[in-house]
Amino acid sequence: MQRYLTAEVPGTGGIIKNSPEDFIVEEVPAYQPSGQGEHCFATVEKRGITTLEAVRRLSKALGVQERDIGYAGMKDAVGITRQTISIPRVAPEKVLALEIPGIRVLAAVKHGNKLRLGHLKGNRFEIRVRDVAPGALANADAALKVLVGRGVPNRFGAQRYGVQGNTHDIGAAMLRRDFKAAIDILIGDPEQVSDERWREAISAYRAGDLAGSLALYPGHFRVERELLSRLLQRPDAFERAFHAVQPRMKRLYLSAFQSSLFDAVLEQRLETFDRVEAGDVAFKHENGACFLVQDAAAEAPRALSFEISPTGPMFGCTMMAAQGLQGDLEARILAAEGLTPESFNLSGGLRMEGERRPLRVPLSSASVREEGNDLLFDFSLPRGAYATCVLSEIMKDH
Repeated sequence: MQRYLTAEVPGTGGIIKNSPEDFIVEEVPAYQPSGQGEHCFATVEKRGITTLEAVRRLSKALGVQERDIGYAGMKDAVGITRQTISIPRVAPEKVLALEIPGIRVLAAVKHGNKLRLGHLKGNRFEIRVRDVAPGALANADAALKVLVGRGVPNRFGAQRYGVQGNTHDIGAAMLRRDFKAAIDILIGDPEQVSDERWREAISAYRAGDLAGSLALYPGHFRVERELLSRLLQRPDAFERAFHAVQPRMKRLYLSAFQSSLFDAVLEQRLETFDRVEAGDVAFKHENGACFLVQDAAAEAPRALSFEISPTGPMFGCTMMAAQGLQGDLEARILAAEGLTPESFNLSGGLRMEGERRPLRVPLSSASVREEGNDLLFDFSLPRGAYATCVLSEIMKDH
């Protein structure tokens, strides 16, 4: 069960993402387009579609290969998102004239290079939390003060682990080369889904009725259907069947497992996540560089001023390891999974090198106001951090 940094502050309760207007995200770009070059930087507002779906629709409308279109951040389908997308060899005027369902082009300017993932400073959020509890404004304000002062726990949280909350378990099974378990977990648990036909398909698989499960799965469950088709041909060839999963999805499962271990480490360090200790690998918030802390007392003022923060592991085969108590903690958590850093040295383009991730992130430009029974939040977070981590600390059992 998740612990809260703001545990002493009562939760506001409430509901988020009731309508697209309740959750507005705007990218803070790392740089502005120059006005010259072969790429068109289009600032778009998308509603009710993912970044990848927006890219697909732009590709189709402009006759450009999807792989040639760039973006700095992945955004989900819920809410309204304003982000920049780069498109090669197309005039800004043509982009501005587009009329595409779910997408509105706000600006288009030329630039010299393609946008890459991570080419942004962060994101600004405008979020409405509806139907909060009495006294919510004072509690929200108190929680925000803690988060601004100490930082936001840099969790991944539930949204990282898929609809059934199990993508990290698939990644763990892959690393252990237990492909039967990976398929079992991917097919899932009937108790975790609400759609009746989907539940029946999972139940049939669990009962050993592969043909019946295949017949029940709707056509858009492509991965599950292909897995079942392969198992029907060779019921015990689990690794062969797992080849049906696209490499992009395999990397997602492995990344989700890395994320779950990071969250586990953060949970153990929550009381001291804003202080550096000897053996910590510290993160410089200005440029993302990391270094091993030798003298904790000498580095303490830099942590207090939020110049640096301790990190947790995104485990991999070449990740910089912590030492001291933090190193012991990370080693125990990885060993409990029956894995070593070398376990992440996978073939087939799935090698996970690993990296360090700060245990906390700064919360800036944070404010909250009341409107009827709702609270309206404005705040900014650096790239890679989730607004839900802020909201969970404020709302508690939402």
